[in-house]
Amino acid sequence: MNDEINSRLHATVQGRVQGVNFRYFVVEQAIQLGLTGWVRNKWNGTVEVCAEGSRKNLEIILVELHQGPPMAQVDDICFEWQPYCAEFNDFQVRGTV
Repeated sequence: MNDEINSRLHATVQGRVQGVNFRYFVVEQAIQLGLTGWVRNKWNGTVEVCAEGSRKNLEIILVELHQGPPMAQVDDICFEWQPYCAEFNDFQVRGTV
């Protein structure tokens, strides 16, 4: 597969991922990788991420999601690859759902 083909990653991160700056960690990583999209907390204690960009950089952020910031403990990530939609202009934190 060509790494420069754009794609979308939708992921839900489980573990100790709220109250540990996880969302801001994701924003920092996404901006460094030139990705667009969003991250938000969910009421069930998970963090949801939707990111678009090159498949190569999305694979890098997926690895970073498994690590998380220092105080986080990631237990599992459910993710899927989706078609690129060019829907976002930047990467931002969204409200909890």
